[in-house]
Amino acid sequence: MNYDEAFEKVIDHEGGYVDDPSDPGGRTKYGISQRAYPDEDIVNLTLERAKELYHKDYWLRSKADKLPAEIRYAHFDMAVNAGRGAAAKNLQRAARVKVDGAIGPNTLLAASKVTISDYMFFRAVHYMRITRRNANLAKFLGGWANRIEEIWNNK
Repeated sequence: MNYDEAFEKVIDHEGGYVDDPSDPGGRTKYGISQRAYPDEDIVNLTLERAKELYHKDYWLRSKADKLPAEIRYAHFDMAVNAGRGAAAKNLQRAARVKVDGAIGPNTLLAASKVTISDYMFFRAVHYMRITRRNANLAKFLGGWANRIEEIWNNK
């Protein structure tokens, strides 16, 4: 899957403008949050600008472009949804390498053996852990579970 295809899929999940007080990201549009981008005008953010931000800050910086095709989209989507650090640690857990949040040569080499089932299992565990730590996020668990199922089934 290339970046353009991945972007189209992630935008289907992220949707439009949301200002949910329970969401730690604050105001969000196309999945771009005010918390992550305090200098962006979230209300007037264009789809084209969101695509630029996703490419630079999530696709390239998460190293999704260097991962095996089977897990590339799942990793990019998690970087967008949960943050690059969480996605990196998830990949490392699935690859069974040192979990430090930095995707280097060892992680990339080990990633060649990661299956979509391994990756998505650890992703599900991640969401369960964060809802256990913050009960206010439990209302998002159903949506996260649906997202996991869709990615897992459609690779």
